[in-house]
Amino acid sequence: MAHPRCDETIAWTALGGHFEAHGRELDLREAFARDADRAAAFSLQAPEVFADLSKNLWDDSTRRLLVELAEAVQLPTRRDAMLAGEPINTTEGRAVLHTALRAPRGAGPFSDEVHEVLDRVLAFAERIRDTASSGITDIVNIGIGGSDLGPRMAVPALDAHSHPGLRLHFVSNVDGHDIAPVLRRLNPATTLFIIASKTFTTQETMANAGVARAWFLAKGGTDTRKHFVGVTTNLKAAAEFGITETFGFWDWVGGRYSLWSAIGLPLAIAIGADHFRAFLAGAHAMDQHFAQAPLRENLPVQLGLLDVWYRNFHHFSSRSVAPYHQGLKRFPAYLQQLEMESNGKRVDTDGRALRLGTSPVVWGEPGTNGQHAYFQMLHQGTDVIPVEFIAVKTPTHDHAELHTKALANCLAQSQALMLGKTAAEAATESAPTASATLDRTVLSRHRSFPGNRPSTTLVLEALTPRALGALIALYEHRVFTSATVWGINAFDQWGVELGKALCNQLLPRFGSGDLSGLDGSTAALLQRLRA
Repeated sequence: MAHPRCDETIAWTALGGHFEAHGRELDLREAFARDADRAAAFSLQAPEVFADLSKNLWDDSTRRLLVELAEAVQLPTRRDAMLAGEPINTTEGRAVLHTALRAPRGAGPFSDEVHEVLDRVLAFAERIRDTASSGITDIVNIGIGGSDLGPRMAVPALDAHSHPGLRLHFVSNVDGHDIAPVLRRLNPATTLFIIASKTFTTQETMANAGVARAWFLAKGGTDTRKHFVGVTTNLKAAAEFGITETFGFWDWVGGRYSLWSAIGLPLAIAIGADHFRAFLAGAHAMDQHFAQAPLRENLPVQLGLLDVWYRNFHHFSSRSVAPYHQGLKRFPAYLQQLEMESNGKRVDTDGRALRLGTSPVVWGEPGTNGQHAYFQMLHQGTDVIPVEFIAVKTPTHDHAELHTKALANCLAQSQALMLGKTAAEAATESAPTASATLDRTVLSRHRSFPGNRPSTTLVLEALTPRALGALIALYEHRVFTSATVWGINAFDQWGVELGKALCNQLLPRFGSGDLSGLDGSTAALLQRLRA
């Protein structure tokens, strides 16, 4: 049975009418003045994550109509189909079961296979963590995309829980400037390389793996079986490379959803088996919330619906993510792949061209660094960009005064985005750095802020393995929610393929110099770049 598309439902038309009548001009300052309980009414508690959604450009009618839209596109039915293992990735004929990777033993599809691999991964991780026996001090993960972004994000996020005697390195870019400085710091006798490629054919990963193996042998390494491990299903190719220890995963695990699988081996080595199981448990708790909570109280659903409201009615084309915790410095980059590779689509599941916008541009930096880089545009620029603040209540360091300053900055920025400052207010203030000859009226316009700019604040009690697992799962289900409303397949990525295919055609031309059949620009650039 075909599922209705959002823009073909009565609920969509109703939302459009509501936007024109009330949504377009909603003023947050007035909304808070009218409703003293607005913060409580628009806050939600999910496992490990509290969300204040009150500084967003919506009211109770908006929320009700968005829930009606979710019901009209049969979001609960489609969610249940995903969790049950139905082949909802229709273009590839696959199930989508990253949730099965964090389900307790016996509680999810393919449980025996999942836990057999998990047990092996964690046993291997514990052997490496016993540095007196393993002799390993450095682990280098070589992967790209989902085989890199997840572990690269999670390892520093959970630094406080990591093995103090191990150093984790990540190599992804095929540009040799990525791997060269990493190799310079290593001793082959104490280094473990993890080659993460499901097919063991990924161009960038295998090129870097070849360089790593050549370096290992040139520096006197003698046993690739001890110092190289594969996360792959291509056992034959791994064996030909010199790898005998491998961990596999399944075609129902998409790359950007694979951190929970053997792809998480670097994280498991860093934090150990118990913490890794807690990481999985946090994600499973969020899965249960997504599966069971009513849509109005379901945090991933509410965030996904807000994304639709902003993208398709307010026409905001980007969203900034500002985690006020240095450990989450790679979280915006991780979310870029999760959201833009999933939802950056222009046709629906039936191949019909969409008449609406899909994925926003997702970007950001940790606070307070971002405040001194791009927040100027957020506050006074011509585009309205929703901001997502992530605050962590309890630090894992002893510098309480620094943590308090970080949290105060986080709250102040969301407050400033909403309140703004009028020119009249600016005119009453002193501005020591302003030109003494500039007209005060002109100066006040420069120093005014429009305000009424939306933001969401997510709060974690502490950045623990369980909390990080829940946070990541929250975003995964949020992306699924907006994809379902738009009627797109969030689990394929055909847009990655074309450039890779053309690259394979161009590579031999760098050697031969053959320019025949190329467009003028590519031919001229290739000629200029040839050695």
